[in-house]
Amino acid sequence: MMQPLDRPIWPALSTLQRAHSIGTDRARRYLPDIGPLSAAADDGPDSLADLGAVLSATGGLGMLQVGAVPLPPGAQVKHSAPAVQMVAETTGRLVEPGDLLPLGAADAAEMLALAELTKPGPFGSRTYELGSFYGIRIDGRLAAMAGERMRFVGHTEASGVCTHPDFRGRGFAARLLSRVVRDIVARGDRAFLHAYATNATAIRLYEQLGFSIRAEMTAVWLIPA
Repeated sequence: MMQPLDRPIWPALSTLQRAHSIGTDRARRYLPDIGPLSAAADDGPDSLADLGAVLSATGGLGMLQVGAVPLPPGAQVKHSAPAVQMVAETTGRLVEPGDLLPLGAADAAEMLALAELTKPGPFGSRTYELGSFYGIRIDGRLAAMAGERMRFVGHTEASGVCTHPDFRGRGFAARLLSRVVRDIVARGDRAFLHAYATNATAIRLYEQLGFSIRAEMTAVWLIPA
């Protein structure tokens, strides 16, 4: 039997973040300006048919789950990649975050530009609405950021961890992620995150901060056939 973390997008979209999504009781996606992540309640034909209708109506979708990702009708794979899901096992390895800036609507354009440059994962103009985001500015420029994305009972995903190439090597990602994880744990949630399996640098950093790999995942980007 699948656990919620095996298919994390669905429990997020169908519960605590339902207001940030569109779809049916069997298939949903985040609002397009929040991001393309989507999921079906299960792999049954009715759920996949609903997901296919969402794809047809709204365009490209992203899916992430343990094991193979079944295609809804009317879909074709644009891109597929192996990923890993990691969970925070301890807060004892987190670093002191120092002074960080809360990010919000006034920073949305810069956040989107940084995400499009560094490609930490799906990020839209309103992704910041899903949870707390923090940033570091250098001479007025947004140098790095991190925040929260998927959330369902007992679990919150750390996401959007990225640093502008001009400012890498200064420990910004570790500081930002440490703050995000502390916030999540303080609420009583378990912190988790995702990384492409080929991103050895990111995985190594997450392990240094107390994360361990829980599961191998499949990330798939779909477009209408």
